[in-house]
Amino acid sequence: MINGDLSARLADARGCLINELSSAVTDWGGQVPEDPGVAELAVLLEDVAARPHTITSSTRAELAGAVGHLRAADRLGGLLPAVTLWHLGQALQRAATLPGIQDPTTAPGEPEPQTC
Repeated sequence: MINGDLSARLADARGCLINELSSAVTDWGGQVPEDPGVAELAVLLEDVAARPHTITSSTRAELAGAVGHLRAADRLGGLLPAVTLWHLGQALQRAATLPGIQDPTTAPGEPEPQTC
């Protein structure tokens, strides 16, 4: 039963990180589809980094690093869940904490975004 509990917790953590990464991509101006996969998020974040708008080269490099972590997580799939979570966390850390990201807006009556 310990493996089942661990698997459920890892799956929950993965889902939470995917949601936060989706929010970060949206905050950068990306159009995230409903229920995106890791590869889709990598492509969207790569597109954001390639846009010729006012981001610094260091921000562009951090976004490229986030894309690299997302691609690594996609390649791993479900083989090594803990390592996949680490890559997803690294991608989130790089993409969501950069200067220049739009301030997230919450419509009246909507719940505030939750963190993992």
